[in-house]
Amino acid sequence: MDNQRRTVFLTGFMGAGKTTVGRVLAQRLGWDFADLDDLIVAREGRSVAEIFSSLGQPAFRRLETEALRTLLKGEPEARQIVALGGGAYAQAENRALLREASAPVVHLDAPIEELRRRCARTADSRPLFQDENQFRQLYEARRSGYMAAGFRVDTLGKSVEEVAAEVATLLRLDGAHEASH
Repeated sequence: MDNQRRTVFLTGFMGAGKTTVGRVLAQRLGWDFADLDDLIVAREGRSVAEIFSSLGQPAFRRLETEALRTLLKGEPEARQIVALGGGAYAQAENRALLREASAPVVHLDAPIEELRRRCARTADSRPLFQDENQFRQLYEARRSGYMAAGFRVDTLGKSVEEVAAEVATLLRLDGAHEASH
């Protein structure tokens, strides 16, 4: 990666570990961390579930793209890890924005059974966590979008720290905090 903007985006289906790994990776590198869903919630003053319920999914996707555009226009020297929402990278417009920005995108992946198990703990806060059939259909619908990411890390059977270390190594970011002045 160049010495200018160093923003790394994590994508993947719900339960992949984007936020959890993102926080650990940012701490490991001494970088900032942002969760795109949290930025939307802060701007809108209501939860993702409330936005889905009151405005619908298409409106949420528009808010998501606006938030991504704003983030990409931020500080050019920013050093941050950004967790995208599960559906953000599945949207062609968002993938195009990230490509135009030459931003590295890492797809965190795991088998669908593992993703479903992880999501069951926080089902109330996940508006698209429905019955198993719908979950599988949504996963399959988004998978091709995720596969467009430049990098992929399988998270199954690995600790959060191991996944963060693998991402840092993959992107050659180990030691990046010492090199940044």
